[in-house]
Amino acid sequence: MPTQIDEGLQFLKEVRYETRKVTWPSFEESRGTTIVVIVVTIITAVFLFGVDFALSRLIDALMG
Repeated sequence: MPTQIDEGLQFLKEVRYETRKVTWPSFEESRGTTIVVIVVTIITAVFLFGVDFALSRLIDALMG
């Protein structure tokens, strides 16, 4: 009957085995995707700022 320690050790062995099968991205791939994420985040932030600014101006104009 396996104990919890045996099950835990077996789990860690399986994790190590599966991690070896992973294809890790190169530095260039990681840098490229990081740049894409930063650019998309900035574009989204600018767009949301513009929408927020326009809607607040519209509401100010309608209220006052």
